[in-house]
Amino acid sequence: MPYELQELAAISGMPGLYRLVRAARHGVLVESLDEKATRTLAPARNKVSLLSEISIYTQDPDETVPLTEVFDRIYQQHGTTVPVTAKSSEGELTDFMASVIPDYDRDRVYLSDIKKVANWFGIVSKYRPYLEAGAAPANESAADEPTADEPLSTGGVIAAADEAPAAEGNPEATKAPAKKSGKKAE
Repeated sequence: MPYELQELAAISGMPGLYRLVRAARHGVLVESLDEKATRTLAPARNKVSLLSEISIYTQDPDETVPLTEVFDRIYQQHGTTVPVTAKSSEGELTDFMASVIPDYDRDRVYLSDIKKVANWFGIVSKYRPYLEAGAAPANESAADEPTADEPLSTGGVIAAADEAPAAEGNPEATKAPAKKSGKKAE
């Protein structure tokens, strides 16, 4: 995936894009994707749309193009700058979308959607690095990767010497079974 969009979201009633930090009691704690990177609470009543779950409709009703792929195509054609803005003409916006996704559904993809894609790409490309194919994200290191002979989990790998008999050190193992209720279910 060229741009990591899993933790990025658009929130209704709040301009711009946000990085999800964690769930909170009355909503979601988010951090703005801008110079200030301010943290705020997005109330539970606001709709949170993850960018990784957004797709663009195509002429084929059974097929959509994920936003990550759209962003990749924009990057391949235009680099980190988009040739259109929200103030561009209708013709410029539709030509831009047609150059990125030639078979996009012109009836279901509105001008406002194209403006959002252009705006979001501008924000994401400014604040998130583009990852070339095969490159690891900046927050992951090779030390975190398991080696070829290292198991991915400990299931079945614990040595017999590490295992203690069930009754030793486990007070639950020595308890008598719970008594059944004398009432019958009717």
